[in-house]
Amino acid sequence: MFRLWVRLVRDNHLVKDMVVCDETYDTRTHKVMNAIEKACYEMDLSKPIWLDTTVKDFQIHAKCRFTQDAFIDDISFDYMEIQVIEEDEY
Repeated sequence: MFRLWVRLVRDNHLVKDMVVCDETYDTRTHKVMNAIEKACYEMDLSKPIWLDTTVKDFQIHAKCRFTQDAFIDDISFDYMEIQVIEEDEY
């Protein structure tokens, strides 16, 4: 089971969050991308752009933040944070 926690934060307060589960046998990258796409659809957001710093943070910590710079549309929160909370062990 792969689970990704997606949360929207404004003024250091949680505005909205959700956990996306993926039980497919896809690659980790595909699971992350699919989970972000599903969360953005559910929260009515455009998909964020992966900047170099975002990629590095996610590779090191399995957690990263997407600020206004990563979104094409204006956002009503300070940042969207994603974190892997469960990952398959193969």
